[in-house]
Amino acid sequence: MIDTANITVEAGKGGDGLVSFRREKYIPKGGPDGGDGGDGGDVILKATREVNTLRDQARKKSYKAFNGKSGGRQKRTGARGKDIIIPLPVGTVIVVDNNKIIDLIKDGQCVTVAMGGKGGQGNVHFSTPTDRAPRIAEKGKPGEKFTLDLELKLIAEVGIIGLPNAGKSTLLSVLTNAKPKIANYPFTTLEPLLGVIDSGKKKIVIADIPGLIEGAAQGKGLGDTFLRHIERTKILLHMIRADSPDPLKDYKIIRDELNKFGKKLADKREIIVISQIDTIDADEIDEKFSNKIFLNAVKISASTHCGLDNLEHAIARAI
Repeated sequence: MIDTANITVEAGKGGDGLVSFRREKYIPKGGPDGGDGGDGGDVILKATREVNTLRDQARKKSYKAFNGKSGGRQKRTGARGKDIIIPLPVGTVIVVDNNKIIDLIKDGQCVTVAMGGKGGQGNVHFSTPTDRAPRIAEKGKPGEKFTLDLELKLIAEVGIIGLPNAGKSTLLSVLTNAKPKIANYPFTTLEPLLGVIDSGKKKIVIADIPGLIEGAAQGKGLGDTFLRHIERTKILLHMIRADSPDPLKDYKIIRDELNKFGKKLADKREIIVISQIDTIDADEIDEKFSNKIFLNAVKISASTHCGLDNLEHAIARAI
């Protein structure tokens, strides 16, 4: 998944004004009639659900709108330059020249990021009582040009976190319409995935991100680069395997990585989910998860669907 890109955008240049004089039969000295140049086209960013990565922007680094046309005779204004519309995934954050930040969070949302240059005035505007035949006209103004840093942050209400092989993808597959790759080896999930829980009253978007390991903030494993995709979530599902040798250690590893990433991820409401409870005895689970941190944990088995109703209710209440 390509979720970052850097591009340059340039609006169109305004068309030049025209130096022209009215020349008609019986009116040999009709005065100036040079028209104005048309304005340059704008660069517009549009959020759309029809694209879900920044792949196109990672490949094409430069975008330019069309220039305005020059002015015409008989005071005709040149045609305005055509705008260029760049489609971006919903959830894209744009930083303009390391300064202005734009957040595209709604499908169909449009933002003009670079304005086209103003068309130059024709010589008809420069006539004065002392100069009735001006031979000057304005050049069109250049369009705005910016460097944009693009970063995609998926729009989801629930984010699933945990160590590799905690059962995150399996849970996503049974709760939603998503079809993630599932296998019994670490880092099966290589990119964030979205699914939708249909609770009847409301549809809830849930995101599964690649598993974290200790040292992810320093780039170990797949690193923590995908954590940006759960920055917008309301709650986190923190999954821990029932057969973990040390569930408290597993829990603290993930919490530590969230704290190192910052951006208030560690402050989000959390539902602890004990997964794969069908793999060990109930008494052993109670003993392993006796710490008060796990007091309100939801116990599930995605393969047998045990506890999934309880989890869905917990998610709905939290949201």
